[in-house]
Amino acid sequence: MKKYMKNSIFLLQIFLILSCSSDDRSDNNQFLPPSSINYQINLNLPQFNPLKFPGNHLIDRTENGSIKGIIIYNIDDSQYSAFELSDPNHSPNDCSTQTVEGITSTCECDDGNSYNIVTGQQTSGEGQFGLRRYNIRRDGNTLFITN
Repeated sequence: MKKYMKNSIFLLQIFLILSCSSDDRSDNNQFLPPSSINYQINLNLPQFNPLKFPGNHLIDRTENGSIKGIIIYNIDDSQYSAFELSDPNHSPNDCSTQTVEGITSTCECDDGNSYNIVTGQQTSGEGQFGLRRYNIRRDGNTLFITN
């Protein structure tokens, strides 16, 4: 009986370990290759001045590990959103880089894809994927962007 209980407890532990979800946010998007983002933005630098004010956005195309660049939006000075600039419903190409007006990013391809840069949800066009979200947090005058 003791051996049966030990085996049962062991199997239960294995089951619990395997059923736990991880924080790996694999988006399973076949169009966008994996990217590795881990960098900081100093809001004291003049090129990042727009991000000091709620309702403003900035497109960062520096060598930051993204595919085409990152759209960063200041929601309310304590909350920011950060998304990949490449349209998630196209393989990266000449027309997949998005432009931003207000809180809408739009792909230049013929399908009319557009997205909300606050939520990342697709608002029009064709496709099954929303924008690829990056983690972003503010600490003092520094934004930390990771994935």
